[in-house]
Amino acid sequence: MPDTTFGPKGWMPERLDDLSGKTYLITGANAGAGFQAARTLLKKNAKVVMLNRSFEKSQAAVADLKSEFGSKAEVSFIRMDLASLASVREAAEEVLNSVPRIDALICNAAIAQVPIRKLTEDGFESQLGTNHYGHFLLCGLLFERIEASKGRIVVVASLGYNMGLKTIKFDDMNWEEGYGPNTAYSQSKLAQMMFAFELQDRLAAARRTEVEVYVCHPGSSATSLISTSGSRTMRFIWWLMTKTPMVQTAEQGSYPEVMCAAEKNLTEQRALYGPTGRLEAVGPVGRGTLNPHAYDKTVMARLWEVTEQEVGLKWEI
Repeated sequence: MPDTTFGPKGWMPERLDDLSGKTYLITGANAGAGFQAARTLLKKNAKVVMLNRSFEKSQAAVADLKSEFGSKAEVSFIRMDLASLASVREAAEEVLNSVPRIDALICNAAIAQVPIRKLTEDGFESQLGTNHYGHFLLCGLLFERIEASKGRIVVVASLGYNMGLKTIKFDDMNWEEGYGPNTAYSQSKLAQMMFAFELQDRLAAARRTEVEVYVCHPGSSATSLISTSGSRTMRFIWWLMTKTPMVQTAEQGSYPEVMCAAEKNLTEQRALYGPTGRLEAVGPVGRGTLNPHAYDKTVMARLWEVTEQEVGLKWEI
């Protein structure tokens, strides 16, 4: 059953009130859905802080946004490489020193379909290290600021969580055997979702309900994700797909994360938000299908403990 909460056209940015005084952090916001999310939030007078890896692309993105919204538009960036725990720690410290409130932290950045197995500088498989471990550490370091702001954590997942193993390969999380670009990517996105759902459980158990945690996905959107990290074949297949009705624009792909960050009338946190049309890859934005392997309690709880150890952060909730 398609979600009709927001009417037949689904959730649209026009629903948002003025966001003056609110601050949104977005990882990976210099292109694609993250950049479009920043545009939408700035249009509603919010303050946006981008957390991006590339200094040059970030400068260009900020310049583009200021030329669109005026020199007084409150948009800035802090350099952060999710593939480096040291970089995440430095960026979090800079955020805590310069950003007094966080209404939502949008975990948007990702790498995908890395053709040949690579390790991060901390020794993690690159997709798991970047997409899951980096974001887990960032959320943990900024959590008290988010809680003090009664803010939200938004995890941008992927329908890829339904592919691959549908669980966490605890005996070989770095894929020393059987690495595949898609299976490793699926695992990293499933790990992100499990982090979010386990965080929900831990906050509920501790009765710390000031922070809301939402999970969404962009559907099939014409962003730079595959074109920047996928193999040549994957890039070509994706380029062909972007010419069909099975792929929507990056702006449409940003709607679920903006909705989860700023829509007042979201009631259900244990959900997956995104397109509700064909194959839930395109179409009106609302609440989609969430398969139960994404919140398998035994796996979620174990993943949390493993992640705390790997990133060196004991998250006291």
